Amino acid sequence: MGEQRAAARRPPIRVVLADDHPIWRDGVRADLGGGFEVVGEAGSADEAIEVIRASRPDVVVCDLRMPGGGGIAVAKACGEEVRIVILTVSEQERDLLDAVAAGAVGYLTKSTPGDDLREALRRAAAGEPVFSPSLAMLVLGEFRRLTRQTTGTSPLTEREREVLQYVARGYTYRQIGEQLHIAAKTVENHVRNILDKLHLNRRQELVRYALEHGIE
Repeated sequence: MGEQRAAARRPPIRVVLADDHPIWRDGVRADLGGGFEVVGEAGSADEAIEVIRASRPDVVVCDLRMPGGGGIAVAKACGEEVRIVILTVSEQERDLLDAVAAGAVGYLTKSTPGDDLREALRRAAAGEPVFSPSLAMLVLGEFRRLTRQTTGTSPLTEREREVLQYVARGYTYRQIGEQLHIAAKTVENHVRNILDKLHLNRRQELVRYALEHGIE
């Protein structure tokens, strides 16, 4: 009971929903329920950026594909100011990597169950990086590719690789910590380091591509 009362006293997590399908926004709003307050909605990237800057939410749930550049444009513009969680139907590797490079902190598929979505948004609002197991597999694949490119030297430490494999199997940070005999906070730090490495590698690749193709 004490825990419930404490939760009730906690201010709701302030959310902006950005998607060009109002019915989808209605569905997510209904899924969020208590503990969350939708403080703004948007149907395009430009509108989302405006709403985010006006409402200063704790977290943004943003579709990858919207008019005006979609979630990538929103993450590029606002990723330094607010935690952006991409919620998408796409499980394409390039989409995930572009979102990482843009600065999003979460990557979830639209098939994520309501309970898992709420928990992920609570974690994202608290500063944790979050992504679904299927997308963790893509991250693993990208690091394997990077390893091949760098003549066998892995960009990941052995511990980071272990953590990522557990994430890909659907384990929570707490469960991973129990498996590896480390604190859940340490697991979170490993995941953040993994995403930072991916972010930097992706950014470097995009810059190199632009230079090679004469794109300013």
